[in-house]
Amino acid sequence: MVESSYPVSLSAAVERAVEDYLSTMQGEEIRDLYELLLSEVEPALLKQVLAHTNDNQSATAVILGLNRGTLRKKLRKYGLL
Repeated sequence: MVESSYPVSLSAAVERAVEDYLSTMQGEEIRDLYELLLSEVEPALLKQVLAHTNDNQSATAVILGLNRGTLRKKLRKYGLL
């Protein structure tokens, strides 16, 4: 594992958020958690990286490891284009 200068790793933050979410559901039926998580996290990731690159889609695609067409498809999906 690569050491990080951040106090909490992304995976630890996600684990904590999912743990908190599940504990607040207190017996409620949970469905499609994977899709819910992606629909919450993916647009936030796209927005932050776009802001970091001053809305440069090519640079954003490189940072995310996506081709530009896939990035544009995701941006359209979340109404970010």
